[in-house]
Amino acid sequence: MADGTQRVAIVTGAGRGIGAAIAERLGADGMAVACLDINPATARETADRLAGQGLTTEAFAADVSDEDAVERVVAEVVERLGTPTVLVNNAGVLRDNLLFKMSGDDWDTVMQVHLRGAFLMTRAAQRHMTAAAYGRIVNLSSTSALGNRGQANYSAAKAGLQGFTKTVAHELGRFGVTCNAVAPGFIVTEMTRATAARIGQTFEEFSAARVAMIPVRRPGLPEDVADAVSFFCSPRAGFVSGQVLYVAGGPRT
Repeated sequence: MADGTQRVAIVTGAGRGIGAAIAERLGADGMAVACLDINPATARETADRLAGQGLTTEAFAADVSDEDAVERVVAEVVERLGTPTVLVNNAGVLRDNLLFKMSGDDWDTVMQVHLRGAFLMTRAAQRHMTAAAYGRIVNLSSTSALGNRGQANYSAAKAGLQGFTKTVAHELGRFGVTCNAVAPGFIVTEMTRATAARIGQTFEEFSAARVAMIPVRRPGLPEDVADAVSFFCSPRAGFVSGQVLYVAGGPRT
C-alpha cells in the first residue's frame, strides 16, 4: 500500500495444492496471508512453510460452508492479522460420478463448498473491503465449467462461480472492489492424482492423455495458477473486473 500498511489476504483451501501455492505467492508479493483450511493440520503446514521463508502468516481452520464458522474465522483474521482486503475463494471438493450414479449428497456437498462457501466468505470479507474502499476477490473456477463427463455437480458449481464473479464485480465495483475468476485446466495436484487412481489409471497415463490435448504440451502446475491469481490480487489489476481467465495451456471457448 502507498502508506506502507501491509495488505491482508485470506486464501481458502490453503492446506495443499493450488491453495498452498497461492498463499505462498501472495506472501512473496508482500501480503500477510491467512491460510484457511477445513483441516487445521494442513493449514498449519502451509503457514509454517511461509513463516520459514520470513513471510507474515497465520493458520486458521473453518468449514467455508458453515455460516457461523465463516463469520467467526473472518473476525479472527481481523484480530490476528488485520483487515482483509484480498480474498481468494479456492476451497473445493470432488464427488465425481456419472449422472445416473450421482447421489443427492454428492451434488449437495460440491455445491455447499464451492458456491455457498464462496458466497459466505465473500459476504463476510466484503464488509471490510468496502469500508477500506479497496478490495480484490478472486474465485477459482475451472475448465470443467464448460462441461466434463462425470462432473455434473463440479461443472455446475464452477460455472456458477463465473456468474457469481460477474455479479459481485457489478455490485462492488463502485466501492473500489474488483472480482475476477481464474479457471485452471489440467493441474498436477493431489486431487488430480486421486482422480487418476479412482478411474484405475497410473498418473503417468492419466497425465499423458491430457497433455496430448494441451497446445503448450505440458501439464499445469499450481504455481501457474498462483501467478494469475497474483495479478488479479495486485493494485495493477484495478481496471480489470468481472473477468474469467483460463489458465489451461491454450484457448478455451
